Amino acid sequence: MSVEINNQQLELAKLIERYSEQDGVHPTAIPSLFLIRESIVTEPISRVNETSFCIIVQGEKEVWLAEECFRYGPAHYIVASADLPVTGQVIKASSESPYLALKIEFTPNQILEVLSDSAIRSGQKKIAKRAMYVSNVEPTLLDAVIRLARLLENPKHISVLAPLFTKEILYWILQGPHGESLEQMAIKGSNGDRIREVIEHILKNFDVSFKIEELAEIANMSVASLHRHFKEVTAMSPIQFQKQLRLQEARSMLLTDSTDIADVAFRVGYESQSQFSREYSRMFGCPPREDINRMKKKSDESIKA
Repeated sequence: MSVEINNQQLELAKLIERYSEQDGVHPTAIPSLFLIRESIVTEPISRVNETSFCIIVQGEKEVWLAEECFRYGPAHYIVASADLPVTGQVIKASSESPYLALKIEFTPNQILEVLSDSAIRSGQKKIAKRAMYVSNVEPTLLDAVIRLARLLENPKHISVLAPLFTKEILYWILQGPHGESLEQMAIKGSNGDRIREVIEHILKNFDVSFKIEELAEIANMSVASLHRHFKEVTAMSPIQFQKQLRLQEARSMLLTDSTDIADVAFRVGYESQSQFSREYSRMFGCPPREDINRMKKKSDESIKA
């Protein structure tokens, strides 16, 4: 890591610590900007990762997309160019040196605006690309991120300058070696854009069974093309994608509600409780009731500590 990047990350770390005194994800006065702090190694957490850019300035994290692992730390940033069901875990953190990160959520329209104002648009791609990647951080990108974070100290400038700095950040990401992964989701009619529409449909209707032909019609693709491009973008088939969403939602419901397992299985779209329990065990390592009891015990121990 260069001296310049190291100094930039030290400044950004101070800003993140100043506005996130406790562990957790902290919204800010800047729309779509979140600061993240963790002082312990966390349990794996399964959730839908929004379309976003995340940069770590201290600590390390692993994110699993299906069977693919993305590990990143202070020398890297991670981009998700679509909403994806993932499992993430902070793997390096302590009270003396907490995990510190900054996340910016964005939309395809914001990407399209940058593309329309620049000369980096390369047109539609025949092959869709993975909608998640890790890349090396560059000083120009870090500089734009720091200027955005500094606005927290001068809130009166946020309404005018935050959109400009966010646009600059997206510009540098698009200029990076994996910029096409982001670009494909914004260009209307591209294979990436079509798969994004299918992803949005499954996210909104994860508890409803579908035929693959229905998804192919949404994407305006053949069934074979849909399967190929969907797996390239998400690392999963459409059925696997839906199954992961269902199981993540079921786990969240069991943790927060007093609902019984059979009812939760039905509410997320399963007709068979036994099938639900089998697939839950396969994804989370143990049956639903055992998993929830274990997680609640861990949470209680963490609060007492």
